[in-house]
Amino acid sequence: MTNTKVLVVEDYRPLAETLEYQLDRAGYEVTRAEDGQDALKQAKLILPDVIILDVDLPILNGIEVCKHLRNDPSTKDILILMLSAMGEESDQVVGFAMGADDYVVKPVESYKVLLQRLKALLRRREPVFEENEQISHRGIVVDRRRFVASINDEALKLTKSEFKLLECFIRQPGRAFSRAELVEAALGEDTMVLDRTIDVHIRALRKKMGSTADLIETVRGVGYRFNE
Repeated sequence: MTNTKVLVVEDYRPLAETLEYQLDRAGYEVTRAEDGQDALKQAKLILPDVIILDVDLPILNGIEVCKHLRNDPSTKDILILMLSAMGEESDQVVGFAMGADDYVVKPVESYKVLLQRLKALLRRREPVFEENEQISHRGIVVDRRRFVASINDEALKLTKSEFKLLECFIRQPGRAFSRAELVEAALGEDTMVLDRTIDVHIRALRKKMGSTADLIETVRGVGYRFNE
């Protein structure tokens, strides 16, 4: 993990110090910020590989920070692992919709698990695409080389996980995918999450698909499939 930079944005000092200690032990280069405004400043200054971002921050909350980071060309590709005491599905949907790559509910019960999730994020930081690979189905086009997806020539603003989900679906329309298979396709096989986490990503993807959202069908007792 040498030279892998992590920005910890947490205003509760005991937790921030514990996170810094655990990350430092694991070999990460750690910087801390205690409010949203400082987080944006530090992100632009050091360009970390990952930001561990608390939602409930002073001055500027974590959702707004995430939104600013994704809208800034210099920080839009930084991985964001969001921390929040709010564990409701709707809260996670908002976090993912703003561009978070992963979401951890506080209190952090296992730092070992948190570190594994961080490693999983880093493994998928640089996706490898085949030259000029483009696939399409029912008006939806996914260009893996350019990391661009569109519906009827209208570009979609997707997170990496949503992009991978959409690609997975249109590669095999009609096939029913289990939640576990979709977790592996979108988040990586080493990701330690509950299968239900994929429901949050599907809901966010459907919302961005607008009138074509019904193309992703729920298969009761199994998972999801893309309409043929």
